[in-house]
Amino acid sequence: MLNENGFNEWASAYDESVRESAQEESYPFAGYDEVLETIFQTTSVFPGKKLLDAGFGTAALTLRFYEAGYEVSGMDFSETMCEIAQRKMPKARLIRHDFSEGLPSVWKQEQFDCIVCTYAIHHLPPEEQLRFLHELLAHLSDSGVLLIGDVAFETAEERENCRRSVGEAWDEEEWYPAAQEWKTEFPHLLFRKISFCAGVFLFRP
Repeated sequence: MLNENGFNEWASAYDESVRESAQEESYPFAGYDEVLETIFQTTSVFPGKKLLDAGFGTAALTLRFYEAGYEVSGMDFSETMCEIAQRKMPKARLIRHDFSEGLPSVWKQEQFDCIVCTYAIHHLPPEEQLRFLHELLAHLSDSGVLLIGDVAFETAEERENCRRSVGEAWDEEEWYPAAQEWKTEFPHLLFRKISFCAGVFLFRP
């Protein structure tokens, strides 16, 4: 698993490497474009709505909300990715922050109409994923939505089958969620499978 320095070094080539994997329909980014499109289309896009992006990277998705008129806030632990994203979205409130430490204090009293997290939550161990999801849900407005897009599976068995099929390419230092497991904590969770290794989770308050 890459640390902050690793992501800083990867930042300039991140979009290209993601694109190559997506076009090849290979692990880990098969279905990447559809994941982002599904998340964007699932939300009700109205100018002035408040969006929080947890782990925005190079703002591949966040920029679409920004251009649609959302009031964008976001956090990412890579200084270089923060700089790239801020140049794209000069009026966005972007913070360099590691969400393994939870939300930064500046947002502790805020509510958001939409919270998104794409290809990032897998950096947290399973128990920390659940804790972070609870924290995010506590900051949704009454009609808000939390959307998680990632390397993800319907069941643990599907995840194991994928791990075996990709062999040495599998990243053993990342923790990919399965809807079956999360539903024990969030029984009303909805999951949409996008590709053999990707999906979108939808939560309501």
